[in-house]
Amino acid sequence: MEKGGDLHIGTVVGVHGIRGYLKAVSFAENSEPFTRGKQVYVKIAKGGRKAYTVRDYKPYKNVIRIAFETVETRKAAEELVGAKLFINRSELPETGDDTWYWCDLIGLEVYADHAYIGRVEYIFATGSNDVLVVRDDGTERLIPVIESIVRQIDPENKKILVTLPEGL
Repeated sequence: MEKGGDLHIGTVVGVHGIRGYLKAVSFAENSEPFTRGKQVYVKIAKGGRKAYTVRDYKPYKNVIRIAFETVETRKAAEELVGAKLFINRSELPETGDDTWYWCDLIGLEVYADHAYIGRVEYIFATGSNDVLVVRDDGTERLIPVIESIVRQIDPENKKILVTLPEGL
């Protein structure tokens, strides 16, 4: 994935209270993008992209509550319901060797013994390891990201090489 561009980190799903707080589903691994003073870009369906500075952030049940400096009323917050939240990809810290962001793996082609088996559609965590959801022509495979199965990840060539055990 290119180092620039926007990275979707959440979606506004509602409002909270009367002081401009938003409820959002977060796709970020941690709260770093929502730290006070950070910039978050908001895209609404019928409008463009606008930068907002985070005023406050709190985890709340299965969503987050976030407030922006210029959104101070419930009415202003209601206008952002349904909006998507983004950060600039260049703001992410560099990854180490053999470490990738999930967004770098989505869309890569997966090969088992040099035979194409599909593309990574999305990824989810299980606690012990991540799992690639690979699809091709209606067939879906769940491939655990563990050393004995995932042999090589090559984002530059858009490939992942795996060795699948029998039955997977």
